[in-house]
Amino acid sequence: MINIQKPKVHFIDNQLLDPPNPVTVNLIGAGGTGSQVLIALARMNHALTELGHPGLWVRLWDNDVVTAANFGRQLFAESESGLYKSTALINRTNRFFGTNWKAETSNFEKDILRGFDINKQSSIYISCVDSIQSRFNIAEILNELKEIGGYYRSKGRYWIDFGNSQQSGQVLLSTIGKIKQPDSEKFDTVESLPFITDEFGDLLKISESQDDTPSCSLAEALEKQDLYINSTLAQMGTSLLWSLFRNGFIENKGFFLNLKTFQSQPIKVA
Repeated sequence: MINIQKPKVHFIDNQLLDPPNPVTVNLIGAGGTGSQVLIALARMNHALTELGHPGLWVRLWDNDVVTAANFGRQLFAESESGLYKSTALINRTNRFFGTNWKAETSNFEKDILRGFDINKQSSIYISCVDSIQSRFNIAEILNELKEIGGYYRSKGRYWIDFGNSQQSGQVLLSTIGKIKQPDSEKFDTVESLPFITDEFGDLLKISESQDDTPSCSLAEALEKQDLYINSTLAQMGTSLLWSLFRNGFIENKGFFLNLKTFQSQPIKVA
């Protein structure tokens, strides 16, 4: 008898597939990748609402201000110089798309969520941060959120992390705790997807020595991150989230990307 192995997949939490209210998102980081992800989320929100879904509601976290080094590679104009990145992006997005999303002019840190204020929690967390330590800090916060029981609108369910070097990067989708899966004869369903800090923690620590000092010019910034690596990651990474909403399940939980060789390697649900 031939033993046919069923493909492993993860089905989206039912509470997000057909919710009574917009799905809440905490987007952490408004720089090269975060600024691009915000626009992609706004487009996704519009598409979801056109399909009868309540859409998304986004809170953008970043305490950095716009400088000349941000023009060109990040989505900022000279007229926004000196403004908080989160405020500039959210104001522009709200005007263009008619949303009422919110900017937070502070970093996403444990002290901000002291007492785990439900109003600042979300169903989906998306991190677009530069430092390795920031990822481990986010993982610590989300691990504590796992311990909170019950069901409520902003209960944490997913974490998507975006990370990159000059010409390569990765995106990984994780679950915050276990997501109940339906019975399936066709698929082998997976209820828990590990955090990037658990699955690739050693690789993250190896790359911890990267230079995170601010760039003073676009030319200097391009020595650290190429012109299109952030926008390419943003489009592919949000496409992963879109697939989860549109199809209801995923077979790939992320990918590695090398823009120099134009190669992408999927990370299978396992």
